[in-house]
Amino acid sequence: MTDDAEGELRDQLLSAFSNAEFPVEDQMGLVPALPDGPMTRFEAGDRSFTAMELAAEIGEYQSFPYHSAEGLVDDVMRAMRTENLL
Repeated sequence: MTDDAEGELRDQLLSAFSNAEFPVEDQMGLVPALPDGPMTRFEAGDRSFTAMELAAEIGEYQSFPYHSAEGLVDDVMRAMRTENLL
């Protein structure tokens, strides 16, 4: 994934998760913030993921509770790189 696509994905994640009520204690605490719930789709470059797919792929990397969207998205992006999803 190009740096532009990675930045686009990061922006989409921040936009979606900034609506969550922080602190968030677990993945289920994020669902109400997503416009289409767990089926909310994030797309960048030639990659596309639903929130549910991301949760299944990188859930073990998340470190709840999160106190901000930025901290959550930092961990999501780091985990996606580790799992070669980017």
